[in-house]
Amino acid sequence: MVDINMRIKYLSTFFISAMLFSTTTFADLQKGIDAANIGDFETAKAEFEYLAQNNYAPGIYYLADLYANGHGVARDYNQAVLLYEQAVKLGYEDAMFALAVLYQDGKGVKVDSSKAAELFTQAAKKGVVAAQFNLGVLYTNGIGVAKDYELAIDWYTKAAAQNYTLAQFNLALMHFEGLGTPKSISKSYIWNTIAEFNGNKDASQSRKLDERKLSPSEIKLAKEKAEEIYQQIVAGKYVDGRRI
Repeated sequence: MVDINMRIKYLSTFFISAMLFSTTTFADLQKGIDAANIGDFETAKAEFEYLAQNNYAPGIYYLADLYANGHGVARDYNQAVLLYEQAVKLGYEDAMFALAVLYQDGKGVKVDSSKAAELFTQAAKKGVVAAQFNLGVLYTNGIGVAKDYELAIDWYTKAAAQNYTLAQFNLALMHFEGLGTPKSISKSYIWNTIAEFNGNKDASQSRKLDERKLSPSEIKLAKEKAEEIYQQIVAGKYVDGRRI
């Protein structure tokens, strides 16, 4: 007969051990990141290699970054690709984005826009804001995917909701041109204003152009809406850009 108390004791010990390993790996990761931030790439590499050997996705990702950027090692895109691929298999979203960029630029792999789009999509669905923006660009221009302005707007909106100013500016352009959505100078003004709040100088110039096409009352309403949406974005509560 199996001693149930022994089984519970074993499971408790295993759980505590798993917690200790998790805490240790996070500490090692932070030690590696801190070392890299001050230019101590030898220490960073040692920490990341240890974590990679233990199949810890963030450690594998940061080790790949060292090879991709030539920090503490000779730049080696081929090795970076291999490591990013390992982290991607473990579901690490930052590695999905980094690998997508390499496929987009043809570094360590042949240029493959479709593969890049696939990886950007994986990362975007996990909330990586730069991937969401890049997908918007791909769908706007039909790079690696079929051109689809509505999908472009959807991805720009997701990125804009995370206060990504380039996505906010591009949303304004889509509304101004009527791409994937009815043409609306008011909505263009709104998103240009929001992007301008984030210091986007191009958006500032575009907003001034929008202003010439709007009445004083329309400008007042658009400005109020922009401020309202911006506060929602900052609070992490903005979701649907199609309902403004």
